[in-house]
Amino acid sequence: MLPLEHLEELRQRIFWVLGTLVVGSVIGFVLITRFDILALLIRPIQPFLNGGKLKYLSPADPFMVALRLSIAAGVVIALPVALYHLWAFISPILLPSERKTVLSALYLAGFLFLAGAALAYLGVLPITLQFFTKFEPGSLEQNLTIDKFLSYLMKLVLGFGVAFETPVVMLILGVLGIVTSEMLVRVRRFAIVIIFVVGAALTPPDVFSQTLMAVPLLILYEVSIWLVRWTERRREAALKEDGEGEGGVGDEVEAGGQEGTA
Repeated sequence: MLPLEHLEELRQRIFWVLGTLVVGSVIGFVLITRFDILALLIRPIQPFLNGGKLKYLSPADPFMVALRLSIAAGVVIALPVALYHLWAFISPILLPSERKTVLSALYLAGFLFLAGAALAYLGVLPITLQFFTKFEPGSLEQNLTIDKFLSYLMKLVLGFGVAFETPVVMLILGVLGIVTSEMLVRVRRFAIVIIFVVGAALTPPDVFSQTLMAVPLLILYEVSIWLVRWTERRREAALKEDGEGEGGVGDEVEAGGQEGTA
């Protein structure tokens, strides 16, 4: 396939993903407006409201909240479609053994995203809320608004979900030969710094949340090294088997030629 044909294929696949994002956002908006999904999302903060409710300051805030939630739902719905098109785009250049590895990695990507989001919602969010509410001075009155809390929640949940994709990204890059396990080990010190920077970018602006994200990311980075090393061993074994197979065919052909000459 020519380079321009590759670009055209990539453009079409991107359009499919963007179209799914739009459709998913519309579906999310319908579900959010018909069902009280917002009540489920604000449940972790209710124990800290002292029997009150989250407030809003602008007449447009309820609509904007529903719109932002619908876009987040569209991202979740479009994720499997994006993973499929990623697989369909890169699979032709992979060996059969590498295709199985990448396909398994894409299934793993969905699980890791949900695991990261669940960890943020069920574990990190309650811990951070309890931590911050303890520092409320007696001279101040709590007046939490829905837009601020929703921004905090979405940044935390989506940030953890995206960050947990690190092993999958490294695995695919390893299969494509872009990174190696030796390279990942060599740049581990720089990776630690980058992980804390990413934690600061993907989480709310507080050291506590950033640390709670950085620790799992450090563990996932070590898992990524192991996964890339595993793919390298599988590639070497596959190439060795192919080489032995070609050698066996060559020996048979040479032996047959010698017999014919005799």
